[in-house]
Amino acid sequence: MDRLRRRADFVAAASGSRVAGPAFVVQTRHRDDTGPVRVGFTVTRKVGTATERNRVRRRLRELVKRLDVISMRPHHDYVIVGRRTALKRDFDTMLDDLHTALRRLERQGGNRPANRQTSPKPAERNDET
Repeated sequence: MDRLRRRADFVAAASGSRVAGPAFVVQTRHRDDTGPVRVGFTVTRKVGTATERNRVRRRLRELVKRLDVISMRPHHDYVIVGRRTALKRDFDTMLDDLHTALRRLERQGGNRPANRQTSPKPAERNDET
């Protein structure tokens, strides 16, 4: 399993399917190459101080290390966005939440955006009055 490092990869994953849990959000996208599964981690400043953000990131990395390889689909990128709840949530519960999120992403299938509102195109104005 490789890590996502480039911003463009994180942005691309954000446009794919997503599943929200209490401690994190999992985003995914299908890649058209033969590379391994790649995983990236994001924890925003809203979560807390740098120490707290680093603790959340370490917990998320450990969750992914404990996953079985079969849980993640090949040729996919995954981004796990940490939430403040990840600081206090029981680790085994978070592991179950991650398994559940990955199963839900599997059921959603492919690269469809999940629960995204698309704004309608603005109507053309006809200024003839």
